Amino acid sequence: MLDTKISVTEALRVWLRIAALSFGGPAGQIAVMHRILVDEKRWISDARFLHALNYCMLLPGPEAQQLATYIGWLLHGVRGGLMAGLLFILPGIISIMALSYIYALFGSIGIVAAIFFGLKAAVLAIVVEAVVRVGKRALKNNVMRGLAAGAFLALFVFQVPFPLIICCAGLIGFVGAQMQHPAFAAAPAELDSALVQTHHMRRGAQIAALCAALLWLVPVGTLVLILGEGHIFSQIALFFSKMAVVTFGGAYAVLTYVAQQAVENFHWLKPGEMLDGLGMAETTPGPLVMVLQFVGFMGAFRDAGALSPLLAGTIGGLIATWVTFAPCFLWIFLGAPFIERLRGNRALAGALSAITAAVVGVILNLAVWFAIHTLFAQTQDWHGMDVPVLASVHPAALALSCGAALAIFRLKAGMLQVLAATSVVGIAAWWAGAI
Repeated sequence: MLDTKISVTEALRVWLRIAALSFGGPAGQIAVMHRILVDEKRWISDARFLHALNYCMLLPGPEAQQLATYIGWLLHGVRGGLMAGLLFILPGIISIMALSYIYALFGSIGIVAAIFFGLKAAVLAIVVEAVVRVGKRALKNNVMRGLAAGAFLALFVFQVPFPLIICCAGLIGFVGAQMQHPAFAAAPAELDSALVQTHHMRRGAQIAALCAALLWLVPVGTLVLILGEGHIFSQIALFFSKMAVVTFGGAYAVLTYVAQQAVENFHWLKPGEMLDGLGMAETTPGPLVMVLQFVGFMGAFRDAGALSPLLAGTIGGLIATWVTFAPCFLWIFLGAPFIERLRGNRALAGALSAITAAVVGVILNLAVWFAIHTLFAQTQDWHGMDVPVLASVHPAALALSCGAALAIFRLKAGMLQVLAATSVVGIAAWWAGAI
């Protein structure tokens, strides 16, 4: 039997525990929540948990954080949603900020650079594993495989903007489902009635959604009006606000677009530094999109103007975090009261399945981009594509990446084990003079 009499104090302790254990990306985080909330505490049924997860998968942004916010709202209204959602990201905010300071101040020191050299190899293998894992789940027929291939070619060969690919995939799935094409068929969601929404909860969610929208958009507009669009803080606020709207498919899906824009357009990062940031996010609790805080930090750190670099970096990182997660609360509080109707819609389910298939191609493009900039010292332009100079291959990086892939795919090693091992090997390679 479900326990529906849960005190706020007890919920606070449980959400703190979940936040402290939220390693391993969305798959690991969702598994932790399921084990604690469904199996251990029995606060929510398995059917209701999956129902909420399906809705969060439909939204832009980090689905694990949004799932925590939704379940928190279901248990204790707006207060519970804010408590669960904020606690879920708090350890990551603190951890990534501390690591960003270390990276900015000491990243060029040999042993620190060696650690991140090892992390890059592991992150590359982890991204490849994500392609395989998501592909097995999403590409169940030739139509979905075609969408994934088309998304990869559109990004890698033709440099089509990421948001356009997501919109086109969603439109294809929407139309396909409306035409009742079997490739876009989705099983209906199961419901349970153990947790019932009240009028007070729905009204509170509407007010909270309005507040979240104002807390997101007013600071962005204020920065642009006072500092101008060309200022680094305005650029960070506008860019990551756009990311918050189009980040379907989780962190891996959007990182290709963010990495290319941050490196090639804004020049906030060097190519390998995005891998360093992702390595930080992989080894700390919280959503993987916390890497965006690192991007904002480094961008402002290098364009500090009259401020000290560390102060500018801190402000830049916090702005990136604010505009990334404020919309997450908006989506949940705005849509949660209508979740049953949304999830029962065949056309929306078809759109989601097509977007998920396209995301596989997007993640594959991310893996290729990371591989090029991890394993090769030089790249060249070839018909508009960024391709490696084969003679510039880095033997140590290649060997370490192959070892990480072997550990993940053959030995079934855990993510934290692989990250720790490659960091140690990176230090050993530095000590031996191999890097």
